[in-house]
Amino acid sequence: MQITMAHGSGGRLTGELIDTIFAPAFDNEVLLQMEDSAVVPGAGRLAVTTDSFVVDPLFFPGGDIGKLSICGTVNDLWMRGAEPKYLTCGFLLQEGLSTDLLKRAVQSMAQTAREAGVKLIAGDTKVIPGDGGLYINTAGVGFVPDECHISAACCQPGDAVLVSGTLGDHHAAILSSRLGIQNEIKSDCAPLGALVNALKRAKIDVHALRDITRGGLATVCRELAGASACRFQLEEEKLPVKPAVRDLCGLLGIDPLYMGNEGCLVAVVPQEQAEKALNALRACGQGSAACQIGQVEAGDGALFLRTSIGGQRRLEVLQGEGLPRIC
Repeated sequence: MQITMAHGSGGRLTGELIDTIFAPAFDNEVLLQMEDSAVVPGAGRLAVTTDSFVVDPLFFPGGDIGKLSICGTVNDLWMRGAEPKYLTCGFLLQEGLSTDLLKRAVQSMAQTAREAGVKLIAGDTKVIPGDGGLYINTAGVGFVPDECHISAACCQPGDAVLVSGTLGDHHAAILSSRLGIQNEIKSDCAPLGALVNALKRAKIDVHALRDITRGGLATVCRELAGASACRFQLEEEKLPVKPAVRDLCGLLGIDPLYMGNEGCLVAVVPQEQAEKALNALRACGQGSAACQIGQVEAGDGALFLRTSIGGQRRLEVLQGEGLPRIC
C-alpha cells in the first residue's frame, strides 16, 4: 500500500496509520491516551531541543531516517548533561510513500527510543504532494541534574580536547550510498548516552560536550572556541580516521575535519583527568577509538591545527554546503 492524500485527512485512513504503524511501535501509557497534548510529571531544570530530518537516502549502511531522528534528538540533550525523557514527533509523508517503508522506519525509531530510554509521547502526521519521500521533525525534553553545568562557555585554558571515535563515518556512508560506491563504510549513527554516563560514573569534571554532526569536527571546535573565548589547538597526527574513510576522502578531495558523524562526541575536560576520561570512554565499545586530539589554550576564540609537517593551519566553520541532506 502507498500513502495517499487521504491518509492526511484526519479521517479513517489517518486513524488506520496511527492504529497499524505508529501506536504499536511507540506503545506507552501517555501516548495511548491520544489526547491533544501529553501531560507528564517533571520538575527542575529542563533541556529542550528540536530537529528535522531530511536525509537522503532514507536507508543507508548503519542506519536509517528513523534511527537517525531519535539519535540526533537525544544526543543533543545528552550534550548538556541532561537525561532524555520525552520526545514528540511529526511525520511529513509524501504521496506514493510505501507504507511498508514507513513501517520499517517507524519500527527502527521505536527500537532506538527503547535503547535510549525515552518515550515518544505525542505526534502528528501530515501528507503532502510529492514522489514518495519521508521527513521527520522531533522535539526532545530531558532533565538536567542541579549539579551539572556543561556548556561551551565552560572550556578553560589547560583543558584537554577528546573525541570518542573516528571522524566522518556518517558523512562517508551517505556519500558512498548516493554515488553507488561499494565499500565497507557504515554510519556511526548511535545514541551517545552510554558514553556520557561513563564520564559521569568516572566523576569526570566535564566542561563541554558536543556531538559531531553537520560541519564536522572543525566547525564544532571553532564554535566551542568562540563561545569560551579560548584558543583550541588540534594535532593533525592525532585525528582518528578509518582507512576506508581516508581513502574516500583522497579519492573525492574531501577534508575529514568537515565531515559529519552521528555517533561521535567531543569532550572538553581538565588535562589532569584526560587519561581517566579516555579509559572511561574506551571501556564502552562505542568509545574504543577515543583519543586526545588537542588542548585548550588562552586566546581569542581561534582554532588551529598543527599539521603533520609542523605548520599551523587556521580553521574556521564550514563555508557553504558540505553535503546536503546528510541528516
